[in-house]
Amino acid sequence: MKLLCFYLLLLVPPWGFYAHKWINRMAVFLQPPELFVFLKKHIHYISDHAVNPDKRRYAVVGEAERHYIDLDEYNAEEKLVLPSLTWEKAVERYTEDSLRARGIVPWQIIRMKHQLTEAFMHRDVSRIVKLCTDLGHYIADAHVPLHTTKNYNGQLTGQNGIHGLWESRLPELYLQGYDMWIGRAAYEPRIQERVWRTVFDSHAAVDSVLSFEKRLSEDKKYTIEERNGVLVKTYSSLFSAQYHKALQDQVERRMRAAIQTVADIWYTAWSDAGKPDLGDEIFEVQADTIPRAQVLKVREEN
Repeated sequence: MKLLCFYLLLLVPPWGFYAHKWINRMAVFLQPPELFVFLKKHIHYISDHAVNPDKRRYAVVGEAERHYIDLDEYNAEEKLVLPSLTWEKAVERYTEDSLRARGIVPWQIIRMKHQLTEAFMHRDVSRIVKLCTDLGHYIADAHVPLHTTKNYNGQLTGQNGIHGLWESRLPELYLQGYDMWIGRAAYEPRIQERVWRTVFDSHAAVDSVLSFEKRLSEDKKYTIEERNGVLVKTYSSLFSAQYHKALQDQVERRMRAAIQTVADIWYTAWSDAGKPDLGDEIFEVQADTIPRAQVLKVREEN
């Protein structure tokens, strides 16, 4: 007899395992040939281990705050200053404990970009692969609106569970229909500005994420589904469809932006390292990867 769990399936990792893996995976295909060949060789690790930072959240001290920033804990004047602050300057202004209590994802991304550049310079393959994998995770998290507010799960507005609805349930249902072909990775000369623009863009969507869910009818909001032999309570397909429609492709747009930013920052780190030769491995198409013809077609069109 299957176990029936009378709890809502809400405690899911940011972006869900599925979306994080897709974001890292697709970012590989945006790279120029030299970097693409190298990353393609390690694509299974980069994709499959994209969720590693989430696995460390409750096991490693100091990990949790790397995934978010509560921008609503800063006043309007402070928000104008934040994008210009290096980590050192931010610590001088707020203290490290205060910053970590509010989340540090922008500074985490910037720090890891420099680490990745250094790894490329030393051609440290294992470190490059690990940093690309983890960096992709934090960048993806920065594109999630609910990772930029203290009301991260709707707990302050009576909308508990909205975190899982937006970033896991919707991608689970609709990701296969999203257009993930974006173009080529581009060099980003202003990493700090790009990262802060990302979190502010995410934060600007918080109101719609919360308000649209609030307006929908509570009728048939939940359903029971089987997950790995266990029956769980989750958001119904009907309610999810209504919410997805109300958001007007918001989840898809943030995922596309995440893929582009991950690809751009990987490429920028490699470029800043002098575009080192990472080997002359021959490209081989794996049966479970996107056909080479599709990749070349996208590159030709862009």
